[in-house]
Amino acid sequence: MPKRVAESLRLVVALGLLLLVFSVMADHFFTSRTFSSVANQIPSLLVVAVGMTYVIVLGGIDLSVGSLLALCGGVMGVATAGLHLPLPLAVLMCLAVGAGVGAVNGMVMVRWRLPAFIVTLGMLEIARGGAYLVTHSQTQYIGASIESISEVAVLGLSLPFFLALALVFAAQWTLDRTVFGRYVVATGTNEEAVRLSGVDTSKIRVAVYTLCGFLAGLGAIIHTARLGAADPNAGGGLELQAIAAVVVGGTSLMGGRGSVVGTLFGVLIIAVLDTGLAQVGAQEPAKRVITGLVIVGAVILDNYRHGRRHG
Repeated sequence: MPKRVAESLRLVVALGLLLLVFSVMADHFFTSRTFSSVANQIPSLLVVAVGMTYVIVLGGIDLSVGSLLALCGGVMGVATAGLHLPLPLAVLMCLAVGAGVGAVNGMVMVRWRLPAFIVTLGMLEIARGGAYLVTHSQTQYIGASIESISEVAVLGLSLPFFLALALVFAAQWTLDRTVFGRYVVATGTNEEAVRLSGVDTSKIRVAVYTLCGFLAGLGAIIHTARLGAADPNAGGGLELQAIAAVVVGGTSLMGGRGSVVGTLFGVLIIAVLDTGLAQVGAQEPAKRVITGLVIVGAVILDNYRHGRRHG
Protein backbone atom coordinates (compact mmCIF):
# COMPACT_ATOMS: atom_id res chain seq x y z
CA MET A 1 0.00 0.00 0.00
CA PRO A 2 1.42 3.44 -0.93
CA LYS A 3 2.68 5.43 2.03
CA ARG A 4 0.40 8.41 1.30
CA VAL A 5 -2.68 6.16 1.21
CA ALA A 6 -1.69 4.43 4.45
CA GLU A 7 -1.30 7.77 6.24
CA SER A 8 -4.68 8.94 4.93
CA LEU A 9 -6.31 5.73 6.13
CA ARG A 10 -4.86 6.27 9.61
CA LEU A 11 -6.39 9.75 9.70
CA VAL A 12 -9.75 8.41 8.49
CA VAL A 13 -9.69 5.76 11.23
CA ALA A 14 -8.81 8.38 13.86
CA LEU A 15 -11.64 10.62 12.67
CA GLY A 16 -14.05 7.68 12.63
CA LEU A 17 -13.12 6.71 16.19
CA LEU A 18 -13.72 10.28 17.36
CA LEU A 19 -17.14 10.29 15.73
CA LEU A 20 -17.97 6.94 17.32
CA VAL A 21 -16.88 8.02 20.82
CA PHE A 22 -18.82 11.27 20.78
CA SER A 23 -21.86 9.59 19.23
CA VAL A 24 -21.96 7.32 22.29
CA MET A 25 -21.23 10.07 24.81
CA ALA A 26 -23.55 12.77 23.42
CA ASP A 27 -27.21 12.13 22.50
CA HIS A 28 -27.42 14.66 19.67
CA PHE A 29 -23.92 14.49 18.22
CA PHE A 30 -24.43 12.10 15.30
CA THR A 31 -26.83 14.30 13.35
CA SER A 32 -26.76 16.07 10.00
CA ARG A 33 -27.11 19.37 11.86
CA THR A 34 -23.90 18.74 13.81
CA PHE A 35 -21.98 17.68 10.72
CA SER A 36 -23.11 20.65 8.63
CA SER A 37 -22.28 22.97 11.53
CA VAL A 38 -18.74 21.55 11.75
CA ALA A 39 -18.28 21.74 7.96
CA ASN A 40 -19.46 25.35 7.79
CA GLN A 41 -17.21 26.45 10.67
CA ILE A 42 -13.92 25.16 9.27
CA PRO A 43 -13.39 26.94 5.90
CA SER A 44 -11.42 29.93 7.22
CA LEU A 45 -9.17 27.68 9.34
CA LEU A 46 -8.79 25.20 6.48
CA VAL A 47 -7.74 27.90 4.01
CA VAL A 48 -5.13 29.26 6.42
CA ALA A 49 -3.93 25.74 7.26
CA VAL A 50 -3.30 25.05 3.56
CA GLY A 51 -0.87 27.97 3.49
CA MET A 52 0.68 26.77 6.75
CA THR A 53 1.21 23.32 5.23
CA TYR A 54 3.36 24.79 2.48
CA VAL A 55 5.33 26.86 5.01
CA ILE A 56 6.00 23.87 7.26
CA VAL A 57 6.89 21.58 4.33
CA LEU A 58 9.40 24.29 3.37
CA GLY A 59 10.89 23.94 6.86
CA GLY A 60 9.49 27.22 8.22
CA ILE A 61 6.72 28.47 10.47
CA ASP A 62 4.32 31.42 10.32
CA LEU A 63 2.99 32.78 13.60
CA SER A 64 1.47 35.89 12.02
CA VAL A 65 -1.49 34.38 10.14
CA GLY A 66 -4.08 34.95 12.87
CA SER A 67 -3.23 38.62 13.27
CA LEU A 68 -2.89 39.00 9.52
CA LEU A 69 -6.41 37.64 9.07
CA ALA A 70 -7.66 40.35 11.44
CA LEU A 71 -5.71 43.04 9.57
CA CYS A 72 -6.97 41.92 6.16
CA GLY A 73 -10.52 41.75 7.45
CA GLY A 74 -10.15 45.18 9.01
CA VAL A 75 -8.93 46.68 5.73
CA MET A 76 -11.88 45.17 3.89
CA GLY A 77 -14.31 46.33 6.58
CA VAL A 78 -13.06 49.91 6.55
CA ALA A 79 -13.03 49.97 2.75
CA THR A 80 -16.69 48.94 2.55
CA ALA A 81 -18.28 50.27 5.74
CA GLY A 82 -16.12 53.37 6.15
CA LEU A 83 -15.04 54.43 2.65
CA HIS A 84 -18.07 52.90 0.88
CA LEU A 85 -15.93 51.30 -1.80
CA PRO A 86 -17.42 48.49 -3.94
CA LEU A 87 -17.11 45.06 -2.32
CA PRO A 88 -15.02 43.56 -5.19
CA LEU A 89 -12.43 46.32 -4.76
CA ALA A 90 -12.41 45.80 -0.98
CA VAL A 91 -11.88 42.07 -1.52
CA LEU A 92 -8.90 42.77 -3.80
CA MET A 93 -7.45 45.12 -1.18
CA CYS A 94 -7.86 42.42 1.46
CA LEU A 95 -6.03 39.83 -0.63
CA ALA A 96 -3.32 42.33 -1.61
CA VAL A 97 -2.61 43.18 2.04
CA GLY A 98 -2.35 39.48 2.90
CA ALA A 99 0.01 38.71 0.03
CA GLY A 100 2.05 41.85 0.69
CA VAL A 101 2.60 41.10 4.36
CA GLY A 102 3.47 37.49 3.53
CA ALA A 103 6.01 38.71 0.97
CA VAL A 104 7.54 41.05 3.57
CA ASN A 105 7.89 38.10 5.97
CA GLY A 106 9.73 36.09 3.32
CA MET A 107 11.97 38.94 2.15
CA VAL A 108 13.03 39.89 5.68
CA MET A 109 14.01 36.27 6.38
CA VAL A 110 15.97 36.00 3.15
CA ARG A 111 17.64 39.42 3.28
CA TRP A 112 18.87 39.22 6.87
CA ARG A 113 18.88 35.41 7.27
CA LEU A 114 16.60 35.60 10.29
CA PRO A 115 14.68 32.65 11.78
CA ALA A 116 11.08 32.39 10.62
CA PHE A 117 9.93 32.12 14.23
CA ILE A 118 11.34 35.54 15.14
CA VAL A 119 10.23 37.34 11.97
CA THR A 120 6.66 36.05 12.07
CA LEU A 121 6.40 36.56 15.83
CA GLY A 122 7.24 40.20 15.26
CA MET A 123 4.75 40.39 12.39
CA LEU A 124 2.11 38.87 14.67
CA GLU A 125 2.34 41.97 16.85
CA ILE A 126 2.66 44.40 13.93
CA ALA A 127 -0.39 43.00 12.12
CA ARG A 128 -2.52 42.92 15.25
CA GLY A 129 -1.59 46.50 16.05
CA GLY A 130 -2.32 47.41 12.45
CA ALA A 131 -5.76 45.82 12.70
CA TYR A 132 -6.56 47.97 15.75
CA LEU A 133 -5.22 51.11 14.09
CA VAL A 134 -7.09 50.60 10.83
CA THR A 135 -10.42 49.88 12.52
CA HIS A 136 -9.90 52.24 15.50
CA SER A 137 -10.42 49.09 17.61
CA GLN A 138 -14.05 48.89 16.48
CA THR A 139 -15.91 46.12 14.67
CA GLN A 140 -16.74 47.11 11.10
CA TYR A 141 -20.24 45.97 10.18
CA ILE A 142 -20.51 45.19 6.47
CA GLY A 143 -23.83 43.39 6.36
CA ALA A 144 -25.71 41.59 3.61
CA SER A 145 -23.26 42.31 0.78
CA ILE A 146 -20.60 40.10 2.37
CA GLU A 147 -22.94 37.69 4.17
CA SER A 148 -24.36 36.53 0.84
CA ILE A 149 -21.08 34.66 0.20
CA SER A 150 -21.69 32.28 3.10
CA GLU A 151 -25.47 32.07 2.69
CA VAL A 152 -25.25 30.11 -0.57
CA ALA A 153 -25.57 26.46 0.46
CA VAL A 154 -25.98 23.01 -1.08
CA LEU A 155 -27.27 20.20 1.12
CA GLY A 156 -26.64 22.38 4.15
CA LEU A 157 -22.99 23.00 3.19
CA SER A 158 -21.90 26.56 2.48
CA LEU A 159 -20.15 27.88 -0.62
CA PRO A 160 -16.95 28.65 1.40
CA PHE A 161 -16.77 24.98 2.41
CA PHE A 162 -16.75 23.85 -1.22
CA LEU A 163 -14.25 26.56 -2.14
CA ALA A 164 -11.93 25.50 0.68
CA LEU A 165 -12.27 21.87 -0.38
CA ALA A 166 -11.38 22.76 -3.97
CA LEU A 167 -8.37 24.71 -2.69
CA VAL A 168 -7.16 21.66 -0.75
CA PHE A 169 -7.09 19.45 -3.83
CA ALA A 170 -5.57 22.18 -6.02
CA ALA A 171 -2.84 22.77 -3.44
CA GLN A 172 -2.15 19.04 -3.12
CA TRP A 173 -1.89 18.71 -6.91
CA THR A 174 0.49 21.68 -7.02
CA LEU A 175 2.66 20.20 -4.28
CA ASP A 176 2.82 16.78 -5.98
CA ARG A 177 2.75 17.55 -9.69
CA THR A 178 4.45 20.88 -10.37
CA VAL A 179 8.05 22.05 -10.44
CA PHE A 180 7.25 24.66 -7.80
CA GLY A 181 5.81 22.02 -5.47
CA ARG A 182 8.85 19.78 -5.91
CA TYR A 183 11.13 22.71 -5.15
CA VAL A 184 9.18 23.43 -1.96
CA VAL A 185 9.57 19.82 -0.79
CA ALA A 186 13.23 19.68 -1.83
CA THR A 187 14.03 22.95 -0.06
CA GLY A 188 12.45 21.64 3.14
CA THR A 189 14.44 18.42 2.81
CA ASN A 190 17.87 19.90 2.04
CA GLU A 191 17.99 23.57 1.13
CA GLU A 192 21.75 23.62 0.60
CA ALA A 193 21.59 20.79 -1.95
CA VAL A 194 18.82 22.57 -3.84
CA ARG A 195 20.80 25.81 -3.85
CA LEU A 196 23.93 24.06 -5.12
CA SER A 197 21.89 22.53 -7.94
CA GLY A 198 21.25 26.04 -9.26
CA VAL A 199 17.81 26.80 -7.81
CA ASP A 200 17.30 30.17 -6.10
CA THR A 201 15.80 28.97 -2.83
CA SER A 202 15.28 32.55 -1.63
CA LYS A 203 12.63 33.02 -4.35
CA ILE A 204 10.93 29.79 -3.31
CA ARG A 205 10.86 30.95 0.32
CA VAL A 206 9.42 34.37 -0.53
CA ALA A 207 6.82 32.78 -2.83
CA VAL A 208 5.65 30.35 -0.14
CA TYR A 209 5.28 33.05 2.51
CA THR A 210 3.49 35.26 -0.02
CA LEU A 211 1.09 32.40 -0.70
CA CYS A 212 0.54 31.88 3.02
CA GLY A 213 -0.26 35.58 3.47
CA PHE A 214 -2.60 35.55 0.47
CA LEU A 215 -4.50 32.60 1.95
CA ALA A 216 -4.73 34.43 5.29
CA GLY A 217 -6.43 37.21 3.32
CA LEU A 218 -8.78 34.68 1.73
CA GLY A 219 -9.49 33.30 5.20
CA ALA A 220 -10.36 36.83 6.31
CA ILE A 221 -12.96 37.12 3.54
CA ILE A 222 -14.55 33.81 4.55
CA HIS A 223 -14.48 34.69 8.26
CA THR A 224 -15.97 38.13 7.64
CA ALA A 225 -18.68 36.69 5.38
CA ARG A 226 -19.71 34.27 8.11
CA LEU A 227 -20.06 37.05 10.71
CA GLY A 228 -21.15 39.88 8.42
CA ALA A 229 -18.54 42.06 10.10
CA ALA A 230 -14.77 42.55 10.41
CA ASP A 231 -13.54 42.17 14.00
CA PRO A 232 -10.06 43.47 14.88
CA ASN A 233 -9.89 40.71 17.52
CA ALA A 234 -10.52 37.98 14.95
CA GLY A 235 -8.00 35.21 14.45
CA GLY A 236 -6.72 35.08 18.01
CA GLY A 237 -4.90 31.75 18.35
CA LEU A 238 -5.64 30.85 14.72
CA GLU A 239 -1.95 30.35 14.00
CA LEU A 240 -1.76 27.67 16.69
CA GLN A 241 -4.91 25.95 15.40
CA ALA A 242 -3.48 25.93 11.88
CA ILE A 243 -0.14 24.51 13.04
CA ALA A 244 -2.00 21.90 15.10
CA ALA A 245 -4.10 20.84 12.11
CA VAL A 246 -1.02 20.55 9.90
CA VAL A 247 0.84 18.46 12.50
CA VAL A 248 -2.14 16.21 13.24
CA GLY A 249 -2.51 15.77 9.48
CA GLY A 250 0.95 14.22 9.30
CA THR A 251 3.14 17.03 7.98
CA SER A 252 6.59 16.90 9.54
CA LEU A 253 7.76 19.89 11.56
CA MET A 254 11.25 18.99 10.32
CA GLY A 255 10.19 20.03 6.80
CA GLY A 256 10.42 18.17 3.50
CA ARG A 257 7.31 16.02 3.92
CA GLY A 258 3.63 16.79 4.15
CA SER A 259 0.16 16.46 2.72
CA VAL A 260 -2.50 19.11 2.18
CA VAL A 261 -5.18 16.40 2.16
CA GLY A 262 -3.76 15.25 5.49
CA THR A 263 -4.19 18.82 6.75
CA LEU A 264 -7.88 18.62 5.74
CA PHE A 265 -8.28 15.60 7.99
CA GLY A 266 -6.31 17.36 10.71
CA VAL A 267 -8.73 20.31 10.58
CA LEU A 268 -11.70 17.92 10.70
CA ILE A 269 -10.25 16.01 13.65
CA ILE A 270 -9.67 19.19 15.64
CA ALA A 271 -13.12 20.57 14.73
CA VAL A 272 -14.89 17.32 15.67
CA LEU A 273 -12.90 17.13 18.89
CA ASP A 274 -13.86 20.70 19.80
CA THR A 275 -17.54 20.20 18.95
CA GLY A 276 -17.75 16.82 20.66
CA LEU A 277 -16.14 18.06 23.86
CA ALA A 278 -18.55 21.01 23.91
CA GLN A 279 -21.55 18.70 23.54
CA VAL A 280 -20.46 16.44 26.39
CA GLY A 281 -20.12 19.49 28.64
CA ALA A 282 -16.34 19.83 28.85
CA GLN A 283 -15.21 23.22 30.12
CA GLU A 284 -12.83 25.38 28.09
CA PRO A 285 -9.73 24.58 30.22
CA ALA A 286 -10.37 20.85 29.83
CA LYS A 287 -10.90 21.23 26.08
CA ARG A 288 -7.58 23.03 25.71
CA VAL A 289 -5.74 20.36 27.73
CA ILE A 290 -7.21 17.51 25.69
CA THR A 291 -6.55 19.24 22.36
CA GLY A 292 -2.96 19.95 23.43
CA LEU A 293 -2.42 16.31 24.37
CA VAL A 294 -3.73 15.20 20.98
CA ILE A 295 -1.27 17.53 19.23
CA VAL A 296 1.72 16.36 21.28
CA GLY A 297 0.66 12.76 20.77
CA ALA A 298 0.51 13.30 17.01
CA VAL A 299 4.07 14.68 16.96
CA ILE A 300 5.38 11.78 19.08
CA LEU A 301 3.72 9.22 16.78
CA ASP A 302 5.15 10.99 13.75
CA ASN A 303 8.67 10.83 15.20
CA TYR A 304 8.37 7.13 16.00
CA ARG A 305 6.83 6.34 12.64
CA HIS A 306 9.76 7.92 10.81
CA GLY A 307 12.52 6.71 13.10
CA ARG A 308 13.45 10.09 14.62
CA ARG A 309 13.58 9.51 18.36
CA HIS A 310 14.92 12.52 20.15
CA GLY A 311 15.93 12.76 23.78
